[in-house]
Amino acid sequence: MVDDHPLMRAGLGLLFNSTADLEVVAEAGSAAAAVGMVSRIKPDVVVLDLGLPDRNGLEVLKDFHTLDPNLPVLVVSMHDEMLYAERTLRAGARGYVMKEAGGDKLLEATRAVLEGRVFVSPRVSSELLGNLGRKTVSTSSKDLTLDRLSDREFEIFRLLGEGQSTRTIAERLRLSPKTVDAHRANIKSKLNLKDGAALVRQAVRWNEIQSGGAGGEPVDAVQTESE
Repeated sequence: MVDDHPLMRAGLGLLFNSTADLEVVAEAGSAAAAVGMVSRIKPDVVVLDLGLPDRNGLEVLKDFHTLDPNLPVLVVSMHDEMLYAERTLRAGARGYVMKEAGGDKLLEATRAVLEGRVFVSPRVSSELLGNLGRKTVSTSSKDLTLDRLSDREFEIFRLLGEGQSTRTIAERLRLSPKTVDAHRANIKSKLNLKDGAALVRQAVRWNEIQSGGAGGEPVDAVQTESE
């Protein structure tokens, strides 16, 4: 179980340990500790929060996949599933559940990924199916999908949309300001934006649209609750 908040880990620990079939065998509050834990203990499943203090959770997912390509990882995050679910699945996760979904849904999701199934909400499942036929990225605020951006570029775009400066982003992601500037240039090129001001406007507009979306109840994308 990987989460940087001790109270969250304590609550999840009580939840899992109260069941007959699930038990927390180790906890980690940072990316470095999590990678070491997985390498040493070789757990049956990892429940991972994306918001770690030392590294981006997407990068940690890729580290897990390198250590054990068959390790089931369930991402449990406060971030909107429409922003992160597809990227976490591409990085190696088996499922994505928002923290607001509740304990019963989390247990259901954990058991699903242990059984080899992919677990996301119907809303995300529909979006993933729709993306199969979507090959281009529109720069309009309604249709912008950011599919062309790398995970790092996507994270920088999102932070720009929150009003963060280059220096703040660099400190938060443990990068140099020059590296962040290079990523910004790549983002502008990929999204056909003429300058830095246009990039920031687009990022802010996109963040506003995403935060205004309504989420569905998370269920298994392979086997829904009604089946």
